[in-house]
Amino acid sequence: MKPEAGQIYGKRYRLVDRIAIGGMGEVWRAQDEVILRDVAIKILKPEFMGDPGFLERFRVEARHAARVDHEGIADVYDYGEGSGSAYLVMELVSGDSLARIIEKRIRLSGVEVLSIIEQTAKALHAAHEDGLVHRDVKPGNLLITPNGKVKITDFGIARVADQVALTATGQVMGTVQYLAPEQATGKPATPSTDIYSLGIVAYEALTGRRPFTGESQMVIAMAQINDKPPAMGDEVDKRVQDLVMACLAKKPNQRPGSAMDLSNRARSLRLQLEGVSPTEVFNQDQAAGSITNENEDDPKTQPSDQPPIIWPWLVLIGLLFAAAVGVMIAIVLSLMTEQSNESPIPTFKPSVAATPTEISEPVATVVVLLTDIIGTNVADASIFLKERGLVVDAVPGEPLDPADPRILSVYKADGLGQIPVGSTVKIYYYIQQATVPGPTVTAPAPDPTESSTSFPIPVPSFSVTPIPTSSPSGSSN
Repeated sequence: MKPEAGQIYGKRYRLVDRIAIGGMGEVWRAQDEVILRDVAIKILKPEFMGDPGFLERFRVEARHAARVDHEGIADVYDYGEGSGSAYLVMELVSGDSLARIIEKRIRLSGVEVLSIIEQTAKALHAAHEDGLVHRDVKPGNLLITPNGKVKITDFGIARVADQVALTATGQVMGTVQYLAPEQATGKPATPSTDIYSLGIVAYEALTGRRPFTGESQMVIAMAQINDKPPAMGDEVDKRVQDLVMACLAKKPNQRPGSAMDLSNRARSLRLQLEGVSPTEVFNQDQAAGSITNENEDDPKTQPSDQPPIIWPWLVLIGLLFAAAVGVMIAIVLSLMTEQSNESPIPTFKPSVAATPTEISEPVATVVVLLTDIIGTNVADASIFLKERGLVVDAVPGEPLDPADPRILSVYKADGLGQIPVGSTVKIYYYIQQATVPGPTVTAPAPDPTESSTSFPIPVPSFSVTPIPTSSPSGSSN
């Protein structure tokens, strides 16, 4: 059914007016008639309903996206299916998309773009930590509120869209102008993929043009893989250019190490361009001190020529001051002795001692997303995880009817995201519901010697009883 104003989805969301149309469906403003608030509802096109695998992944991603709690990511409130379509209910963000802002203004200032990078990368990092890669970061998916806050939309949609066959709609899923080279070559997306796409967004916002264009999507994709981005021009600060170009490195390991690293670098550079930096703040503090000193040097506050009789008072004051200092030192030493018997004093622990543990000796990690294994056979999922240096704990889970094709497929997993090599990942798979007693044969499962949980495969025993016969052996030939 085609969405129209006045229609109600999920018995509570009344469509008000259409906001946008995209490759996967339409976005509408709707009224939640239960709690009386405005929401955004994304309604999928009917052709996506014909692929059970897509719907299953979409449900999983919708649930997963709803778990990401960050102020820079539009909240996911609800998911449902009905009226011949599936829909996702999200936070309605006031403001314009970055795409519309660029269309109106052509170019944004370096400070504005750095603020967008800072906020977007910080929100992306929160998602990456939860095992979710956006895969379609573009100006249309970045909403800017009237007070300059960035909200990322369409989390949980881009990834499953990329898994639908191209023939489903006759178009490439995702936006090729913001596609990372590894995506264009068919390699798995990683958090670094989102960093590259954000670099394309920043380039466009700074210059008013995209770095790679062409007559076809294939031409643009090949440019993403092979070509160097054109120079931005002298009007863009060299330091800002360097940061954006670092995001656009062809090899993922040459980009900023994480989205949080990118966010911190953008913030530091933004403060420099705004004329605020830790060094300057320190200098301002020193300047405040110098003002105090100048006041102390004011002739009005200096002692005027006094008769020599005043020096005994100065001596007395000096003696009292020395005595007070002695008492203070004794108290401090006493406190230090008491604290040393209880716990270490934080200031005695050099901050640099923790540095090698945190960043100088990085632990090898891999990124595994929920949709990498959900819906796949437990054996295939186990092989996929082991190839990445992970330990698999496969747990028999919910029973299904013997005719259900999802038997032995993975429906849940714990411990995903960006995780250290050698970590244990627990996966849950559907099993066949018991019917009548008798021997059962279970599909092949991972080698029990390589997994912390083995799959019980009944092995029938056979016995052979000779049958008396008068015919010579081989007479049947």
